[in-house]
Amino acid sequence: MPKRILIVRTDRVGDVVMITAIPREIKKAFPDAFVATLTQPNSARILENNPYIDEIITDDLSKESFWKVVKKIKSLKFDFGLLIHPTERAAYQMFWGRVKQRIGVGRILYEVITLMKSVSRNNYTPLRHEADYCMDLARKIGINTDNYQPEIFVLDQEKDEINNYLLSKNITQNAFKIIFHTGSKNSAPNWSEDKYFELLTKILNKYPGNNFVILLTAYEMTQEFKIRIKQLNDNRIIDISDDINDLRKLIKIISVADLMICSSTGPIHIADALDRKCIGIHCQRPMNCSKHWGVINKKSINLEVSKVYCDSNCSSDKKSCSIENGIATEEVLKNIII
Repeated sequence: MPKRILIVRTDRVGDVVMITAIPREIKKAFPDAFVATLTQPNSARILENNPYIDEIITDDLSKESFWKVVKKIKSLKFDFGLLIHPTERAAYQMFWGRVKQRIGVGRILYEVITLMKSVSRNNYTPLRHEADYCMDLARKIGINTDNYQPEIFVLDQEKDEINNYLLSKNITQNAFKIIFHTGSKNSAPNWSEDKYFELLTKILNKYPGNNFVILLTAYEMTQEFKIRIKQLNDNRIIDISDDINDLRKLIKIISVADLMICSSTGPIHIADALDRKCIGIHCQRPMNCSKHWGVINKKSINLEVSKVYCDSNCSSDKKSCSIENGIATEEVLKNIII
């Protein structure tokens, strides 16, 4: 009888990207399996058009949504539920939804109460990539794989739509498109806007021609930064942040980019899963370093603050990060080839 498997991850965008390899690897091992996901509505946009996912369930985390999700889970009669990121809410939803075998991470009290099996991250020793840790739960149900490369699917029709949008901004398909995503929603250490501005001006000066554009996509950009950009009076810089009204549109824009420059946050993980070339900016501390959260695809490069610099300039507990001066703009610049 085919297996019925629910994959649950209800936290942030970059975190959900990390589970996108699991449906693929499940289907390779069990082609007739029924695979569903449970995420928040916004991050569910990451999973659209994924040929390995049979159903996408969403939970807006409201009081009203709790029992609706339970009812939906119960109706689908799952054999396995993989709680990738432990939350009490999802643990009880799977329990009341009568998922036969439920697997979580660690041994949290509510997981014990709900009779959940578990895998351990062993205090992150030895440190591995987040997507690899996520795959451990699939390995627990018999998925034998070392391929945890994230994967997002964008249809040709969607790419055509976004190319038409970019054409309305006078950006042709053959223009080299660099995405500058300067925000991080405080999910990871990041450069200041001053540092990004320094890099941006160096790119403009290094490549004086008009064969490329720099697309600004972060909604967190300050008005001061936008004014400084406008004062450059360079039509190769195009701020499209106000036009990105949902996550799927950002995904489509990233899918046609030639290069993304970003800190270790959701958009760069999206670019990784779309097999776009990235330059990732990372600090040294274990929970944010490139070994744990770096871009995996072979086109890309992860730049990381050196251990020597980190030990000398960051706080001993690594809570205070000095990434601002730990990676020079020249290090990024030398990896940009237009």
